[in-house]
Amino acid sequence: MSGEGRGRRFDWPRFDEATSSWWFKCPVGKDPETGKRRQARRTGFPTKKAAREAMDDIRHAVRTDTYTPQRDQRIEVREHLEDWLESMRGQVRASTWESYARNFRTHVIPRIGAVRLVDLTPTKLTTLYAELAREGRRDQEAGGPLAAKTVRYISSVLRHALNDAVIDGLLPRNPADHAKPPSADAARSPEMRTWSATQVATFFQLVGEDDLYYAPWFFLATTGARRGECLGVRWRDVDLDAGRASIRQNATAVKHEVLVGPGTKTGQARVIDLDAPTVAVLRTWRARQREEMFMVGRHQDDDTLLFSWPDDGRPYHPERFSREFTRRLARPAFAKLPKIRLHDLRHTWATLALQAGVDVKVVSERLGHSKTAITLDIYQHVTPGMQTDAAERVAALIWPR
Repeated sequence: MSGEGRGRRFDWPRFDEATSSWWFKCPVGKDPETGKRRQARRTGFPTKKAAREAMDDIRHAVRTDTYTPQRDQRIEVREHLEDWLESMRGQVRASTWESYARNFRTHVIPRIGAVRLVDLTPTKLTTLYAELAREGRRDQEAGGPLAAKTVRYISSVLRHALNDAVIDGLLPRNPADHAKPPSADAARSPEMRTWSATQVATFFQLVGEDDLYYAPWFFLATTGARRGECLGVRWRDVDLDAGRASIRQNATAVKHEVLVGPGTKTGQARVIDLDAPTVAVLRTWRARQREEMFMVGRHQDDDTLLFSWPDDGRPYHPERFSREFTRRLARPAFAKLPKIRLHDLRHTWATLALQAGVDVKVVSERLGHSKTAITLDIYQHVTPGMQTDAAERVAALIWPR
């Protein structure tokens, strides 16, 4: 007999001679919509023991109310991640979505995409993270390690996607909750390196005002703005007579395209004061830009980006903007300057401001931090000296020498 007769009970699992494999079926409760009894049927097990273990797993899932129907058990990781990516379109910024898609399609799906979603375990995810940390790069022939920060970022997005699978009833629990990505300490950003005031001045003397990137790098160094914020500023956002600039837009790279749109990293626009040297540099730059645009038949107006290509108004590509900074520092003339990243110009401004005694709340607002605590945490290497100075000043008031 191939079925289960009324009043009779078979010793499951059963052997199927046609396929030379073991199979079973077992009750899994009632269908919540129809009220009819449901049974789970699984086939293709090489041994009776393997079938028995799978059957016990289903019975345990039924008892603990974590059973997932058979129709969902066929879904592979690839299918769920692709569906999840489509659901996230419009929910996050285009550059963020592109980052999700690139990391999933480059690093995750090629490795575990064919795994059934219900078979994904914390151990398999931990193995994935270890493999990415060991040989995750695809831009090298033999592969190379992905940065711990990148692997941890991938694990965070994957956890988000799998959590939605739990919400949708595709998984009883999230396997990423117990997986082991690189630790937060291992994934910390590279230690910041900053210049002294003299080194900043030396850099711009060596670059020279004729350099295409002199003005935007100067703007970064004297405002503490982020790279994308700098590249998103329009002339309508700048009042050179009043010495102010409004940070309202952000430029991001999506593949080879640069998108400029409203908003900042924290979502809040802010107004920053410009010092006299920066105003002078921007006046010179505006005249140069106006002349270059006129040469190609274009007109500079309020919507023109401060830093853009004169022929078509395209903003500078953020990645190229950073690479050119690194290339300048690699020239022999710059050999005596410590090597820093473009983003370290922001850190340099903040460090110099705090060392000069500027109130941390003012520094925090200028940098666009949502909380003063963030500024204190990032620049804690500066605050001990500030506290010592403050202590000495107060003591001098109480016990003047």
